[in-house]
Amino acid sequence: MSSELTAYVSDPAPWHGALRPARSWLHSDAPALSLNGSWRFRLSATAAVAADFTAEDFDDRGWDSIPVPAHWVLEGDGAHGRPAYTNIQFPFPIDPPHVPDENPTGDYRRHFDLPAGWPDAERVLLRFDGVESLFKVWVNGVEIGSASGSRLAHEFDVTSVVRPGDNVVAVRVHQWSAASYLEDQDQWWLPGIFRDVTLLARPAGGIEDVWLRTGYDNGRGRVEAEVTAGPAAFPVTLRIPELGVERVWETAGDVAPVDVPEVEPWSAEVPRLYDVTVSSAAESITLRAGFRTVEIRGDQFLVNGRKVVFHGMNRHEAHPARGRVFDEAHARADLARMKRFNVNAIRTSHYPPHPRLLDLADELGFWVVLECDLETHGFEKVGWTGNPTDDPAWRAACLDRIERTVERDKNHPGVVMWSLGNEAGTGANLAAMAAWVHARDPERPVHYEGDYTGEYTDVYSRMYATVPETEQIGTDGSTAPLLGCTPAQGARQRTRPFLLCEYAHAMGNGPGALDQYEELVHRHPRLHGGFVWEWRDHGILATAPDGRPYYAYGGDFGEVVHDGNFVMDGMVLSDDVPTPGLHEFKAVVQPIRFAFDGDKLDITNLRHSADTSDLRFRWRVEFDGIPVEAGELDTPLLAAGESGRVPLPALAVAADAETWLTVEAVLATDTAWAPAGHEVATAQLDRSVRRPVPAVRPRTGWRPGEGARTLGIAEFTGGSLTRLAGRPVTGPRLELFRAPTDNDEGTADRLEGSDASAAGVSSAELWRRDGLDRLTARRISVAHATDALRTVDRVSAADSALSVTVESVWSVEDGELELRVDIEPSRGWATVWPRIGIRFELPDGTAPVDGAEWFGLGPLESYPDSLRAARTGRFSATVRDLSVDYARPQETGHRSRLRRLTLTSGDTEVLHIDALPDTRGRRPGFTLARHTPQQLDRAAHPYELPESATSHLIIDAAQHGLGSRACGPDVWPEFALRPEARTLRLRFTAGA
Repeated sequence: MSSELTAYVSDPAPWHGALRPARSWLHSDAPALSLNGSWRFRLSATAAVAADFTAEDFDDRGWDSIPVPAHWVLEGDGAHGRPAYTNIQFPFPIDPPHVPDENPTGDYRRHFDLPAGWPDAERVLLRFDGVESLFKVWVNGVEIGSASGSRLAHEFDVTSVVRPGDNVVAVRVHQWSAASYLEDQDQWWLPGIFRDVTLLARPAGGIEDVWLRTGYDNGRGRVEAEVTAGPAAFPVTLRIPELGVERVWETAGDVAPVDVPEVEPWSAEVPRLYDVTVSSAAESITLRAGFRTVEIRGDQFLVNGRKVVFHGMNRHEAHPARGRVFDEAHARADLARMKRFNVNAIRTSHYPPHPRLLDLADELGFWVVLECDLETHGFEKVGWTGNPTDDPAWRAACLDRIERTVERDKNHPGVVMWSLGNEAGTGANLAAMAAWVHARDPERPVHYEGDYTGEYTDVYSRMYATVPETEQIGTDGSTAPLLGCTPAQGARQRTRPFLLCEYAHAMGNGPGALDQYEELVHRHPRLHGGFVWEWRDHGILATAPDGRPYYAYGGDFGEVVHDGNFVMDGMVLSDDVPTPGLHEFKAVVQPIRFAFDGDKLDITNLRHSADTSDLRFRWRVEFDGIPVEAGELDTPLLAAGESGRVPLPALAVAADAETWLTVEAVLATDTAWAPAGHEVATAQLDRSVRRPVPAVRPRTGWRPGEGARTLGIAEFTGGSLTRLAGRPVTGPRLELFRAPTDNDEGTADRLEGSDASAAGVSSAELWRRDGLDRLTARRISVAHATDALRTVDRVSAADSALSVTVESVWSVEDGELELRVDIEPSRGWATVWPRIGIRFELPDGTAPVDGAEWFGLGPLESYPDSLRAARTGRFSATVRDLSVDYARPQETGHRSRLRRLTLTSGDTEVLHIDALPDTRGRRPGFTLARHTPQQLDRAAHPYELPESATSHLIIDAAQHGLGSRACGPDVWPEFALRPEARTLRLRFTAGA
């Protein structure tokens, strides 16, 4: 590679050539020509490619065609390279600012006709909204310039080179460049022109830029306009028709604030927008203004004078087929889904999104923390040596990135905080970026999590702080040390608003303990909530060897360096399906709180600014999950922050069934994001008459024997169950293993005291070490009594001295078949267990078990630290729908607090199982699946699971919690399953 080309690719400078200054992304009536569509494309393995393709008469007919916008690695079925995923590590040697000679380089070409009349434009600009990572531009064979900053907008002045009629634009894009060291975000590396390309005609007397700063105070609004335009643009007129505002500014010096005596404020809950035009004789610009004031007062972050609590998501731009290519319909549906799940905030991790997304966020209503396109996380591996955020050689690049971030999106009322970037260490360049933001936009605070001591930021931010640490941060007078702080620095940080910019790592089945964090927010005013990591899985749609589609993750494209399925960490699966974790989030953060007090119901409106006029409050009563009565509550109008008390209806209580009262707040009318009747918040009250649990009948006269035996609907051979209700069945066998979740596999050193292991060792590793995935049984005894059969087994791993004694007693009680299983571990177990349960195998036979109906918690899976979304009722599902298709197979499908389970085959009821509580009132849970935990554990992708002719039913006395240890805290001690004695009691009856 030539030294000249090496210098170009390795140059930290953010741009060269005829690049225009950063400005707002505006909706203008000035002429514009989209250059999206089919371009000619050639991919080379290195950056050392001759520039002959820039010649106007170059013959590119032998090149491929590629759509723009697109990522070239997602086009052409692998012919243009493959995606690569890394989290922290760079996919190339750390040798800043240099990158490898093996540097995929894409050359793009297309022709366009300059529209008639455009030669009269004062300037013609060529805008790129997103190119990864470094690109150079030629028009009609003339080099225009180069730029980097993949998720940033760049406008080149091409006035002097365009001409009437045919023109040709050529773009060279390098996958790796010096800029790649600044873009080490946890995501796929996806090169190419992936956002819009637009040609803009800037008219003489046009308006270069507009910034409307709006404020709100007690019903009054204020507009401070900054208009960037030459003298020929004036007079400039500001109009807000709905408010009767019209101001004409004859010169730039006349531009002055406009006070509006009566205006409705903008908030994430009531996103009131006003159409605004700013126009000159040559151009009219339209904006949508929202009136709101952002301020920090003491340790409170306020909008319009009220504290904001972020119930947020970290949102990457990701789609399984398009990658980061924007699709407005999909984005709108995505944000509407967020609203339906009570998400009120977005952190744009870790770069500015497509600008239209922020228009949608303003319209639908979200608090937005807008993040700069900056992350240098890979330098952590070398102790941050050479980190660009503290190297003067990179200062211009860092400043350019924050300037382009702020300037592009400064008009959005939803943006309430600027973030300098993510996981880039700390240093003088970050401080300079913060200083620039403070000078340019003093009204919006600056965020950056890595500024642990608060030297240059305005809020205290952390990621994955544990529950105890978060409580210490929020507690007045606490002197507990804070990460990276001296006592004095820690005291200063405690005077600021605190938010968790990342928490509750939502990888696979999880996260747990969301409710613990939420409870702290309501107890400690300094705490302002946070942002779950993250919104969606980043799976890329691929084809398995057997032809089935699946969602690929790191390593599935042959990457030498990758981080596996760590990119599958969303509350929404790659195919847009919400996970049970998202349902749990919705329930935990619901903005209406219910509390039952005798025959009264307390209702609290936890919203920031919206009253309850948009809601209806309903109630219903169920006996054993069957609806018997329903109605609507007569509730007072509650302003934001207010509480009220209403009487509950007089309720009938069943003598021989559980009585459950459910109340819910639902939307009264349709909204832009949900229909009328959509549930916003709900709660349940158990009004049941307590009934005694049937006692175990003592039995005597036990005698040994292993012959064939029939007890009610059960048949045994040699003490082992062979048939049940006329169907072949085997079991019960002790099951202590679950297919480890991603959190079970995690080794984050935030143990919370739940595990006796050393930090850095996953729970899954300990379970495999103790052989929980390969238990074997030795029968100790078989005994018979009248209408009863007892077996005793000792269960252990083949290579372990640790054991569990299992006593199973089958008996006929009051004409029904009952099973009692007593499980008792030996001494010496040192770690938590994943589960304590028994497993039955149900071969398909002629009528396969393909579904379940149950009375218990549902409708989705639930675990000890993830129960808030579950309600008590009657539910049904197919075996397939009982499990979640996590990208990596793992534990899934557990339903807690079971009362009755009916196994079905089509419309036929096969078997009824009643679950009796133990002596402490604890009820078991169940899992019904086509694969065993061991089969799930051996598969890296769903398509690797074997075809199964058997359904597997596990009845669990207990399950270990979920936690968030893939990148956060382990399971809270209260929800950790210690090896302990447990009892299961089940009653079986044949299906109807």
